Amino acid sequence: MSDIAIYPVERLELAFEPKAWDFAVARHAEIDAFFEAARREKPALWNGRVLLMRRQKLSNGVLEGAYLETDFASFSAWTAWGRPHAGVHDCFGAAAILSSDGAFLLGVMGAHTFNAGHVYFPCGTPDPDDIKGDSVDLGSSVWREVKEETGLDAAALTADEGWVAVVDGALIMMVKLLRAREDAQSLRARMLGHLKSEAQPELSDIRVVRGPADFEPAMPGFVQAYLRHYFAGR
Repeated sequence: MSDIAIYPVERLELAFEPKAWDFAVARHAEIDAFFEAARREKPALWNGRVLLMRRQKLSNGVLEGAYLETDFASFSAWTAWGRPHAGVHDCFGAAAILSSDGAFLLGVMGAHTFNAGHVYFPCGTPDPDDIKGDSVDLGSSVWREVKEETGLDAAALTADEGWVAVVDGALIMMVKLLRAREDAQSLRARMLGHLKSEAQPELSDIRVVRGPADFEPAMPGFVQAYLRHYFAGR
């Protein structure tokens, strides 16, 4: 976790600049074999389209960058193989939902998902729905994932200005802090009610995190890094 860096970001300037991903082209046979094996284990996996960052620069509080489009099979193989150098970053938006009594609400990924059992903020890899003209809107990605995973929407949450970038090698988690007007237990109950209403919810449970004592091994290092950063400065 010592190599993870955290930066405040005031504004995003993200473009969509389509091009072939050389990694996906060069290793397509290995990727196809990997994804076939993954689908045999988890038939619900879907080879949709996702966006990966092909260039980026952070300067004076502005993250400027551009995305290319690829398939989930190539992205998932790259991720499973340790994100080797391939000319891209996995730059995605994540929602840090903060209750009125100072706790964060995180989700446990369902058994049918690619990252089963991991504990994350509501988040997701951006996809073509986030392309607005020639730009990529990470804000819309965050709100979509919050609604899909937790059932909460903008009526229940107020977004802070700006973002926090958590950089872990080829992974960049762009965190948007969303403040709720309800306490943690009320929020958790609402979220669990949403999960029960779904035929195949993406999340299997909701965790309440009030401080480092609530961390668990299933939380990736970049998630723990953001939480430590927040609790240390609170």
